[in-house]
Amino acid sequence: MSDHNSAIKTMPAPLSPSRAGLAWGLLGVAAFSFTVPFTRVAVESMSPSFIGSGRAVIAAVLAAAALIITGQHLPRGNQWFRLAVVAGGVVVGFPLLTSFALTTASASHSAVVIALLPPATAVMAVIRGKERPPLPFWIMAAVGALVAVGFASLQGGGGIRLHWSDLLLFGAVVAAAIGYAEGGLLAREIGAWQTVSWALVLAAPFMVTLTIIAIVDQPPTGSLTQWAAFAYLGVVSMFLGFFAWYRGLAIGPMAQVSQVQLAQPVLSIVWAALILHEHLTWQTIIGGTAVILCAGIAVRTRLNRVRLTRSAEDRAVESSPVGAMPSTNLP
Repeated sequence: MSDHNSAIKTMPAPLSPSRAGLAWGLLGVAAFSFTVPFTRVAVESMSPSFIGSGRAVIAAVLAAAALIITGQHLPRGNQWFRLAVVAGGVVVGFPLLTSFALTTASASHSAVVIALLPPATAVMAVIRGKERPPLPFWIMAAVGALVAVGFASLQGGGGIRLHWSDLLLFGAVVAAAIGYAEGGLLAREIGAWQTVSWALVLAAPFMVTLTIIAIVDQPPTGSLTQWAAFAYLGVVSMFLGFFAWYRGLAIGPMAQVSQVQLAQPVLSIVWAALILHEHLTWQTIIGGTAVILCAGIAVRTRLNRVRLTRSAEDRAVESSPVGAMPSTNLP
């Protein structure tokens, strides 16, 4: 009895996986926060179709090299279909839709789409991952999303109008949320960086075709800064950033980790101010603080529930007359 109880008490702290997931998720968000400003820089001289498809081609080359060098096994069965879902969302859908939207929308206004991604990803996580966050989590996630939308809209000039660019951005949100949720689940089976790498390789023939068509239609030109922005989109936004992001989603809980994206519009607008020289006002500081606070409360709500659930299960095991058998329901 004492040996078994001792084994239970020396198990790793239950919050460690969640904190690790949040850390990886934040790293991914930091990488992604440059995507909107750098896309805005690139579309000043390059076609949106070339940017949206070309960056995927760059990432696919890196992904293929990584898979070959490390000798990864081929995905099996329906994993190919699920990889196609990931590719459709984050390799094809989100990059192309946002690239076209940013030909007319400002970086600040486009940051609205980032504010909508956390609740959208959480909904997809519930559908696919069967996660059930508590009601306070959903309330704070919704409040955080509303605050982020209002904040980004204010910085974009106030008021949201449904222009064609807005419809493209909303479509990008749906595409990314589906890709994030499915990718997070698949990463638990084949690995985080392997998931995005196989998705990139799977979409490569289609994206190469689009890139060739875009080059023929409008040969890309640009300054060194614009090419550097394009290179970042291909290497970091489309490849390295997903290493951290899918790792965080795989550790999970997925609905919880997705909420760290509420900080992404804040970062994107800060970078837009520094890179694109958009005016940074005191509203940015207040709005950014409010967004991060809402995200933090939502995350803490989930962490507290995990802690209480684990404590209750531990007490049940220790008080059980057959306490020698640890519960199989422990997370």
